[in-house]
Amino acid sequence: MSTTFTSDELASISALKAKYPDPKAAIMPVLWMAQKKWGWLSEDVMKEVANVMELPYAHVLGVASFYTMYFKKPMGRHHVQVCTNVSCMLRGGEGLYKHAQQRLGIGHNQATSDGKFSLEEVECMGACGGAPMIAVNETFYENCSQQQLDAVLDACH
Repeated sequence: MSTTFTSDELASISALKAKYPDPKAAIMPVLWMAQKKWGWLSEDVMKEVANVMELPYAHVLGVASFYTMYFKKPMGRHHVQVCTNVSCMLRGGEGLYKHAQQRLGIGHNQATSDGKFSLEEVECMGACGGAPMIAVNETFYENCSQQQLDAVLDACH
């Protein structure tokens, strides 16, 4: 697998870097771009990001390791996040997470053997008024029940 950005992607990275007084401030959107392209941030991908950002690999690794939104191992095509923080917990988030574990047969930050799903228990998704909340990739679902979770998972192809 090639871990190089295309010329169009490099142009986008240059545009991102130009938005900030210090170009290294663009590290998070560039990491996000890399994750979207390759699915996760392998050592080779992070080295490519370091190269195009003209930053030490250790800096890129530090940012990628600090934020849980960046995957350091392959995850499923459909990444399911279930919030279990206070509001969601009080409205059934923990039961929803346990249901997802049983339904998918995996635990926290694990992927199914076919690579279709991965599961993550998350702290806060910022929608306490719509608790409990789940997300599949970048689509968010508020006031989610076990039946709604099943319907969302069934709709994933």
